[in-house]
Amino acid sequence: MPSTVSSTRNVILYFVALVLPPVAVFFKRGCAADFWINICLTILGWIPGVLHAWYIISRSEGAIVM
Repeated sequence: MPSTVSSTRNVILYFVALVLPPVAVFFKRGCAADFWINICLTILGWIPGVLHAWYIISRSEGAIVM
């Protein structure tokens, strides 16, 4: 049976992305290219990092199970 990510987890990730965008992307995608892109965007400015994190959270099918 395939596991799905609850919408509650996504809502929590949206709030985490407001404070630390790379952490939310890491929980969603792991240590992939999206994580490093988000770190660069967050260094350039907080708003680009948050927008990218929200995009990753909204477009991702599942999360990395830890």
